Amino acid sequence: MAIGASSRIGLRFTAGVISAIWTFHAALAASAGPDQVSLSEQTVHWSTVKYATSGENGFVNGSLDKNTIVDRTFKGRVLENRYLKVVLLPEFGGRILSIIYKPTGHEQLYRTEVGVPYGMGEGNFYYDWLMVYGGIFPTFPDAEHGRTWSKPWDFRVVKESADEVTVSMSLTDNFEYPAAPEKFRKGSSGIEAAYHVTLKADRAAVDATLVLKNPNDKTIPYEYWTCTTLAPGSDPNNPKTTGGAEIIAPLAAYRTPAWSKNIAEGDASAGAGTSRFEKLRYFKNWPTMGIAYAAPDMQGGNFWGVINHDNEEGIIRIADNTITRGLKMWTWGFASFTNETDQRKDPNPARPYVELWAGVSDEFFHSAEFPARSEVSIPETYSPTVGMSNVTHANANILINLVAEASGATLQFFSIEPVTPLRIIMKRGDAVLFDDAVTADPKNGNRIFAPIPAGSGAEPVQLTIRTAAGKELITATARVK
Repeated sequence: MAIGASSRIGLRFTAGVISAIWTFHAALAASAGPDQVSLSEQTVHWSTVKYATSGENGFVNGSLDKNTIVDRTFKGRVLENRYLKVVLLPEFGGRILSIIYKPTGHEQLYRTEVGVPYGMGEGNFYYDWLMVYGGIFPTFPDAEHGRTWSKPWDFRVVKESADEVTVSMSLTDNFEYPAAPEKFRKGSSGIEAAYHVTLKADRAAVDATLVLKNPNDKTIPYEYWTCTTLAPGSDPNNPKTTGGAEIIAPLAAYRTPAWSKNIAEGDASAGAGTSRFEKLRYFKNWPTMGIAYAAPDMQGGNFWGVINHDNEEGIIRIADNTITRGLKMWTWGFASFTNETDQRKDPNPARPYVELWAGVSDEFFHSAEFPARSEVSIPETYSPTVGMSNVTHANANILINLVAEASGATLQFFSIEPVTPLRIIMKRGDAVLFDDAVTADPKNGNRIFAPIPAGSGAEPVQLTIRTAAGKELITATARVK
């Protein structure tokens, strides 16, 4: 059986049997003892081809040598609990480099084995070149990876206990590159950034808050984007997005820049220069590299991410997207997966990953206004998923996929605190479809099928999930198809 295949099997148990099985899983969780969070250091090894930069991070012409591999080391920090191992890399872009979900042993983020500079002298990036490493990292105050992707960020411990570890990676934009292409802002913005990352005991998700401060006495134009390179369900030693990857986002339409409109050829028009977000959801349908933007923006939808349907593992970002209203989608095209080569023998930048961005504006090179002496705070949660084929609703407690058909309602869910006993109730009108105590299975996922009695009316299916103590975690409705 393929990894994770069991999570896709339809379960049609009676409520009593479901309770018995989930009670068993709860006993297993309890027998493991109380969870604790740890913070440690780890040497991070990374290789790049040989190249050189100036003191201001400009690329030195003629320095690129793809036949020579240079091995580098950094000091990483590791946050760990019973569910996650999270590696941070303050020294190179203030990034979350790795999220390993322990129940499956799989990596959720992409990182390249060999970094390869590209785009030199093409005018696309602030330093007039770029090199991808991977992970999750802040970019500002300009578009297209900004100025800070290769800078060392200051690291400090904010809180360290058995129940919670919070650390901060911070940097101030007090530097500039005088030779930046014309389309980028001149001078430094003075924006102060701090990326707070938290891991709590018994919590199967990473919580983060990006805080930006404008210390200036005037409003300034700026861009902020969180870049994520996603490859859920991967081999930790060779993370990559697979052919079964789907972009999960509550979008109906997208738009592309004129130069990459070919990626939209598989989708029907949605009017006004946009396309229906259907085929392009799937990595296998990206014909080449390109950019797609949520149209008109995220419209308040509070989640997006990627699910790998080869083993039904995913990674989902949950956030207030009235703040980060923009969603930019990028891949190198599906050929980056089908034509993948040995990076040490054939180093190239076109690798198999899905790059999703959260921005305070709707697209690159559209500035937002940062009022004088003010602050922007962006809380976000990064949660793995297992056994879920889609996400219809999410919050910082739980993610669900609720689908209602004439025969019955199907619920898939991932609890971010798996040891917490739940009460799940599904109703249609006055008819109770399911009402029972449930404890989540963090390894195989969770699926409930509840038959809909004939003649139960035309109302939608209503779902409520609470803790056993009565705290409401999420509510949702689904119309019967």
